[in-house]
Amino acid sequence: MQGTLKPPKASLGGASVLLVGGDPAYRARLRAGLGKHVALVDSAEGAAKADKLLERCKFEFLVVDASLPDAPALEWIERRLGEGPSARVLLVTEQPDSSAVVEALRRGVTDVLEQPLEVDHLLAALQRHAGPRTAAPGGMRLPDARAANTRELIGDSAQMRHVRDLVRRIAPLPGTVLVEGETGTGKELVARWLHDCSGRRGDFVAVNCGAIAPELLESELFGHAKGAFTSAHQAREGLFVAARAGTLYLDEISEMPYALQVKLLRVLEEGTLRPVGSDQEVPVDVRIVASTQHELLALVRERRFREDLYFRLNVAQVNLPPLRDRRDDIALLAEHFMDVLSANLGIEPLALDAPALALLREHRWPGNVRELKNVIERSLMLGELALAQLAPVEESGPEPVAEYPLDWTLEEVKEHHMARVLRAVGGNKSAAARRLGISRKTLERRLGLGRGDAEIA
Repeated sequence: MQGTLKPPKASLGGASVLLVGGDPAYRARLRAGLGKHVALVDSAEGAAKADKLLERCKFEFLVVDASLPDAPALEWIERRLGEGPSARVLLVTEQPDSSAVVEALRRGVTDVLEQPLEVDHLLAALQRHAGPRTAAPGGMRLPDARAANTRELIGDSAQMRHVRDLVRRIAPLPGTVLVEGETGTGKELVARWLHDCSGRRGDFVAVNCGAIAPELLESELFGHAKGAFTSAHQAREGLFVAARAGTLYLDEISEMPYALQVKLLRVLEEGTLRPVGSDQEVPVDVRIVASTQHELLALVRERRFREDLYFRLNVAQVNLPPLRDRRDDIALLAEHFMDVLSANLGIEPLALDAPALALLREHRWPGNVRELKNVIERSLMLGELALAQLAPVEESGPEPVAEYPLDWTLEEVKEHHMARVLRAVGGNKSAAARRLGISRKTLERRLGLGRGDAEIA
């Protein structure tokens, strides 16, 4: 079945969760919702009470509000993590794209969630990070047959049958895999299925190379020594070490800074890495799966991606077809999403009649499977099929380039182009700055943006 997978829900029956911070009504609502799904849930209004609870009880998860009443949240989290093996920390914040979030991830936070936080969103995050491990004699993890079966690639088209056969063949092998496909085709889900079928005993760890500031990405991947930079108050293992004996998924590998590509190549060739600020080599046993929505070979020709790294990554390649090229799978996908999402939302599924399926089949689906899933979810929320915007789309050429008035100055043209790029990336200033080849500070200065501005209208 498709370029999407059915993600299994990890069991939370034995999990313990401590909610730290937030207003009392918020904590009470989350506590009541979680109580049906986990073994233990408790709450604390601030860091001091949380410390007392943690002295008496071990919690698997800490869900921490970014604004604690009695201590800076990140400092408290760093102290807790520095005292030895501890819970997995989920930080809840109003600004998940801010520089503070990058700092939180650097200090060891497992995940960052956006306020307002609903119970189902928190449950989904807990399930993502629960990750039970099954060990066999000799340390090799036995593939979980149930998990592998539920991560099924949906689609009966010839393209998807080929993808399924290829993934099953290469999954048990140790070589790196390059997954290419348009946005929304299900690249990360294929990477997870590769891991599930690999038999590797470690975790699946994913990182988006374009979502982390370039100056922080090396530390995120390779870790850092204590004192390596100003805020490095303690040594920290990077994502390579977190994924030891497992799979490290490098999403949007094309966004990795050129200089860092050299260091990644060395790790892949030597099987060792050197944390930032350290002179010690650390051996790593990690299977690498990389993905990109761009044609990586074209970027090599443009000298935007290293040729030697490309060939090192491209030991095996999985190409995911866009949804418009496998229209026979659309009805199957729509019915699958209708069943799964209606069950998750606790409402009755809507009937997909022949005219509705025909309209779905004729749409061009620029957002691919992700767009189809969103249409089905929107329909369920509205109580009727939201298909009015899905009239068949004429195939068209590339979007024409806008012409600027001849009386504009060069500076006006630059500022207008910066604003267009910022809108194109959804207001993400870091991504816009990378695409423009300038610093984020320069972008903010030229467009008169403050640190809190999320986007430009």
